Amino acid sequence: MSPISSIRRRFVTAGVALAIAGTALLALTPTTTMASTGSTSSVYYQVSPIARLAVPSQGATSGGFPLTPSQCVKQFGLACYSPQDLQAGYQFPKQYTGSGKTIVIIDAYGSPTIKQDLAIYDQEFGLPHANLNIFYPTGSPVYNPLQNHNETSWAEETSLDVELSHGLAPGATIDLVIAPNNSGNALNNAEQYAVNSHLGQVMSMSFGAPENAFQGNNDQLTQAEAIYQQAVSQGMSVFASAGDSGATEGTSSPTALFPASDPLVTSVGGTDLFLSNRGAYKSETTWNDSIPALCPFGCAYGPFGATGGAPSTLFTQPSYQVNDGQGFTTRTTSDVSFNASVYTATMIYLGFLGSNNGFYFFGGTSEGSPSWAAITALADQAAGRSLGELNPLLYKIYHSGRTYAADFHNIYGSGQNNGFNGPGYPATSPGYNLPTGLGTPKVANLISSLSSGL
Repeated sequence: MSPISSIRRRFVTAGVALAIAGTALLALTPTTTMASTGSTSSVYYQVSPIARLAVPSQGATSGGFPLTPSQCVKQFGLACYSPQDLQAGYQFPKQYTGSGKTIVIIDAYGSPTIKQDLAIYDQEFGLPHANLNIFYPTGSPVYNPLQNHNETSWAEETSLDVELSHGLAPGATIDLVIAPNNSGNALNNAEQYAVNSHLGQVMSMSFGAPENAFQGNNDQLTQAEAIYQQAVSQGMSVFASAGDSGATEGTSSPTALFPASDPLVTSVGGTDLFLSNRGAYKSETTWNDSIPALCPFGCAYGPFGATGGAPSTLFTQPSYQVNDGQGFTTRTTSDVSFNASVYTATMIYLGFLGSNNGFYFFGGTSEGSPSWAAITALADQAAGRSLGELNPLLYKIYHSGRTYAADFHNIYGSGQNNGFNGPGYPATSPGYNLPTGLGTPKVANLISSLSSGL
């Protein structure tokens, strides 16, 4: 078993020009109707998942990944977390699996081998057979990795979203809804299909584009905002990734990603999670590989990325973020966090890469969105109902004092921030911060609080 030399990196960017100086900014509440500019162009969402080959295909060994996290660190310089490791570290309750609930995953292009790959993943980690449904609302795209559409990256993203959400909520149904391409309009239409069809109680979107990419394109934002309003009115919880290129997300100044910046969406930032050899939680830091003190295990491969998180220029401050201690008057991301470093990776199987098929180390905030979707499916099961829009409940817990300490790991420390090739925001003091939001979950306690409506 040896690592492949190439490293795929996931940065969530937009395929349009980003620098638009002097453009007036929109300040919107979640219920504001955005004025149309008449533009019919679409922002394109791009993904390129952070992944490194760990174990080439040798046949699954039923019931356990062949390497422990510490063995992976010794051999590869990266930890390798199974879904059971993440469940143990974040204190998932054993009595809930998401049974009777459905997680909706939105992706473009899809993966040509997702059903077979999920079966191998399940066998390797001793998981029950998954109830996976795949929907193509506007037709099934033909997978062609030679096209210049980043189809391989989207296939990797699909694998991460589906496999991890099933790994953390093995009793939940997974409804995968595939857009024919990665334009914002096509992905909006996939989301609209999922909401109109009442496919599930939770929806995960592991993609985004910097907000300034949408200047002059209010039509796409208007469509998306209407979808999220409809979703939460139907009792659906909606999640999106905060980004992987720090506060600036590859632009010239700090910017939040959309749709994570929408106040109706729970934005998920990223951390480095450190577990004991038995899977017990040890510590966590803000994910930022560009800070040597934060880059784990000697940072053998250099910086992969850093968590997003920044003030919105599109949305005013929602009521649940008032008194968050940050002093902003606009919506800020992140809301919550989850493990995201490729150095503390989750393991995902890819079966569409020919001789390079196998298990891969995966990281990025794309890991966080389906993980929080899985957690919410468990909470819905515990509550016996759909919890719907989560942000007001999460911030209510934050302001509850003792309950917050019981439900969240508050991630902060000296020198922690999300500056990555540009300025960032600090995570140096207790409480809410933009890089990691309210923190990461102590799932059993959090589920109890959410299901009681605290």
